Amino acid sequence: MLNLELARDMEPASYDGMPSDVLIVEDDPIIALDFEDTILGFGVKTVRSAANVAKALDMIADRPPEFALLDVGLIREKSFAVAERLEALNIPYAFVTGYGADARLPATFATKPRLPKPYSTDALQALLKNGGIKL
Repeated sequence: MLNLELARDMEPASYDGMPSDVLIVEDDPIIALDFEDTILGFGVKTVRSAANVAKALDMIADRPPEFALLDVGLIREKSFAVAERLEALNIPYAFVTGYGADARLPATFATKPRLPKPYSTDALQALLKNGGIKL
């Protein structure tokens, strides 16, 4: 006979709007770890990080995420190639930038959501829950 408490633990959690797999594209390891800790604290099951475009594209090819946070300015490159791949796969994402509203993005990405650095936990949580859709 199955223990009722064990059976209750095996039931899937209710859907709270959070993605279960988030990809962070960030070249600063301390910022990436901060994002990871915060996102895991929201109940997201898997958070993966890539420090450059090539690694991010490999990770997406291996297993597409449900949502991605893209630092605009990486070391010696921009994250726009990753954004293009996510667009092609219809995966929601947001740009993360220390330049706020002044960050110049190509016209193709001008309407995409942005999360300023430093970010507020509430803003990050809302962004993830709404799949990158601005409220």
